Amino acid sequence: MKNSIKNIATLVIVAFMTFSFTAINGDKKQIKLESSKVVWKGYKVTGAHVGVISIKSGHLNFDKEILTGGNFEIDMSSITVTDLEGGSKASLEGHLKSDDFFGVTKYPSASLNFTKVEATGKNSYKVNGEITIKGKTETVSFNVSVYGNKANVSLKIDRTKFDVRYGSTSFFDGLKDKAIYDEFDLVADLEF
Repeated sequence: MKNSIKNIATLVIVAFMTFSFTAINGDKKQIKLESSKVVWKGYKVTGAHVGVISIKSGHLNFDKEILTGGNFEIDMSSITVTDLEGGSKASLEGHLKSDDFFGVTKYPSASLNFTKVEATGKNSYKVNGEITIKGKTETVSFNVSVYGNKANVSLKIDRTKFDVRYGSTSFFDGLKDKAIYDEFDLVADLEF
């Protein structure tokens, strides 16, 4: 009888210790790559260019219905221009992939990791995160909206923080109508 009580007491202590030190991460929902889309838009003095880029992998974390985190890896070699055709399209895509811009041969992926998520409404969140482009990591803040199994993310990125300086008036004088603005937009429509 004493051994049974000792065994039960030991089992209870082990169970208590296990549950006390086990983190509850909630649900990790994988992004459906085939039905999710990331659109980029870059601005210059004479207009803008628009395109898409592919998500390599990603997930959002939830505690019940509440967004608590997320992580994404982007395939930089998938940069595509959607507002041009033919030789102009191919030329701009090649230039964006070159060392003048994102150097995708050396840096084939970029990442975004949520570090803090704060609810701002029923389905909306302010997120702080770390984004890595060309091997450099910077902090960013952005908004996320979640409805059912879909989410929308929009953020502005200052490319010069990642040594993407081509055509930037922050680094080069006399560019006139060849200047490219430092910030570009990313808008992601995600399904999970």
